[in-house]
Amino acid sequence: MENTRQSCSDEVFTRLKEDVISRIDMSRDVSDKEVREIIKEAIHTAARTFPISLSDRERLLDGLFFEVRRLGILEELISDPYVTEIMVNGTEEIFYEKNGCLSKWNRRFDTEDKLRSVIQQIVAGSNRVVNEASPIVDARLFNGARVNVVMKPVAINGPILTIRRFPDDPIRMKDLIRYGSITAEAADYLKKLVIAGYNIFVSGGTGSGKTTFLNALSEAIPHDERLVTIEDSAELQIRGIDNLVRLETRNANVEGLKEITIRDLIKTSLRMRPDRIIVGEIRDGAALDFLSAANTGHDGSLCTGHANSAKDMLSRIETMVLMGMDLPLPAIRRQMASAIDVIVHLGRLRDRSRRVLEISEMQGLEDGEFRLNPIYSFTEKGEDKHGLVTGKLEKVGSLRYVEKLRRKGLYDKDSI
Repeated sequence: MENTRQSCSDEVFTRLKEDVISRIDMSRDVSDKEVREIIKEAIHTAARTFPISLSDRERLLDGLFFEVRRLGILEELISDPYVTEIMVNGTEEIFYEKNGCLSKWNRRFDTEDKLRSVIQQIVAGSNRVVNEASPIVDARLFNGARVNVVMKPVAINGPILTIRRFPDDPIRMKDLIRYGSITAEAADYLKKLVIAGYNIFVSGGTGSGKTTFLNALSEAIPHDERLVTIEDSAELQIRGIDNLVRLETRNANVEGLKEITIRDLIKTSLRMRPDRIIVGEIRDGAALDFLSAANTGHDGSLCTGHANSAKDMLSRIETMVLMGMDLPLPAIRRQMASAIDVIVHLGRLRDRSRRVLEISEMQGLEDGEFRLNPIYSFTEKGEDKHGLVTGKLEKVGSLRYVEKLRRKGLYDKDSI
């Protein structure tokens, strides 16, 4: 009997959803209030045929709204400001990260069709397409959260959906200082370097907070400069810059739209008269284009990349440049030594805290090898009674190349 009631409930829900979608005018921007009124009307009409209690009407109203307008069962997690990551592994398993802890959710998608419907709604909102012909796509939600989708046949255990949620208000440098991610002294040091126009590369592993840190660094950019941001999926939340151009890549699709890559966007950005260029992340041959931009008068450019250390970041940049063009290694290294001024390396410690672990200056080449000049280094002291890592980001060296600071009148030999 219980199965019959459940089957009837599913049938009502499915019919109501189809009815609501058919009533919505897709040719214009329909408000949330209008959608709720349409749902109420559809439920009222359905109640003439199916017995629907008052409590069921309220449940159906919220359920249909989230299904049609939002993200179905995921809406609860998306709406929680403390949830930073949502991982959907097919219909059976949903995991989420909250306050730095990973947990398995006690809810699931009833059918693969419902999960696919949520995915299609997300990618359509970013003007992207995902299907068997193009099973991998990056997109973003209405609130700026980053989305990655992998569909069958690539994803064997069903559609895979990963959502990284960013704070509604971007984390600022003062917040990172309060969290203990960086010291006030090191933050003020980096602020001077940004103002002076040093080219800074932010490196770190997955989830180490590179994008967040890049946002915080951008606070120091003078407000009268022209800035171009370039990303795979727009995540940066630059504030306080009026003359701001935001560019985003585009995937090719079956309708004949040409792919537009990070490389394409860097090249075209140079014709936009930018003072600085910020590239959200370098993963491939676009590294060569970023180096070229940094070497052609766009001082103060910023970028991020995946690496295990500052030194490892340099090795990865070499590899990425070779992915874009077959150049002699000495020529690549000279280009890198000239373009990159400072590397800030971030890490996520065993207590899940995110810290600045290293700030190093690119000192140049010696016998064909890179020389890094460590300026700040994180020294671990141990753990407190709660198991949290204790330590301090300490100044261990001084900047050697100070010409940019001199030009801006920011050079102070006692602090630099």
